[in-house]
Amino acid sequence: MAFGIKRKEMEEWKSAVARGEIAFLTHYWIDPRFPDMRTVTKVGCSDMEKLSRWCLDNGLNPRYIHARSEFPHFDLLGPKQREVLRKANMQDQLERFGMAE
Repeated sequence: MAFGIKRKEMEEWKSAVARGEIAFLTHYWIDPRFPDMRTVTKVGCSDMEKLSRWCLDNGLNPRYIHARSEFPHFDLLGPKQREVLRKANMQDQLERFGMAE
């Protein structure tokens, strides 16, 4: 379950993904499979080759891209989430979701 974002943010992310841009969307999240995780960042791009390269460039396995929808994305969690958001200069998302330690 996702929460803590506005519809406009989601629509902007979807538009960027559809245009083939690498787009980031962080939100609060509850999933019983990951009881210690409070947030997730979805890194999306409709260009699967570009998204796969992005994964490899960030030390992530493109095998875990969620490609079953019109908005392919990779879910970032935990320490790697913070690392990638810092690398991408997404300070606003780090601060907003309490990860700017």
